Amino acid sequence: MQSLGVPGLEPFLVEKAPRTAYYIPDYISAQEEEYLIRQVYNAPKPKWTQLSGRKLQNWGGLPHPRGMVLEKLPTWLHTYTEKVSSLGVFGGESANHVLVNEYKAGEGIMPHEDGPLYYPTVTTISLGSHTLLDFHLPVDRGGANDHDQVSTSEEQRHVASLLLEPRSLLVLRENLYTDYLHGIRPLTEDALSHAVANLNQCTAQAGDTLQRGTRVSLTIRHVPKVLKTSLFLGKGR
Repeated sequence: MQSLGVPGLEPFLVEKAPRTAYYIPDYISAQEEEYLIRQVYNAPKPKWTQLSGRKLQNWGGLPHPRGMVLEKLPTWLHTYTEKVSSLGVFGGESANHVLVNEYKAGEGIMPHEDGPLYYPTVTTISLGSHTLLDFHLPVDRGGANDHDQVSTSEEQRHVASLLLEPRSLLVLRENLYTDYLHGIRPLTEDALSHAVANLNQCTAQAGDTLQRGTRVSLTIRHVPKVLKTSLFLGKGR
């Protein structure tokens, strides 16, 4: 299959990971990071949804197989969705959906895929703390037969880890987006080794142990299928 790489991002390609991950350190300034964190916590309390292991805010609408009813993004988010979209990562379209996740030290998320409701690219700005993002083969590709597939452990299916530092931007596309699961282990610290695929692009080094703090992530995506409110709420089929 022909590569769908983004020429302007090729200097930031993570060469040791499956295609395709781009990692841009210091994508935003410390002042921008402080501003965004302040805006996140100034959001109305009803915007927060508490889940097991994290809490989140949903902005732009609720993705649905029938289509998403668009909600206008607040200015503080729109500025950064446009900044990310200008990189050309959404095929010329603009991001219209943002999930804001808060992970405290020791919290994480099980390996998962983002699913077919989104354009097959996910971009993430990290704020406040680092984390280690792990990639795994799905269980149904973890063994040679049905028995092996079910019994293959998460560790055996692990294919790569990426260190996401504060103020960085991560872009996941192509096979890494469609064919692998990604997740965050619920740890309070991360011992770094050369197994971290993008370590040469980070300020941390192999042998370092990083203590996790509270991390806020902006997951910026494009939902292609949208509905007008009048159609969604109207009578009919």
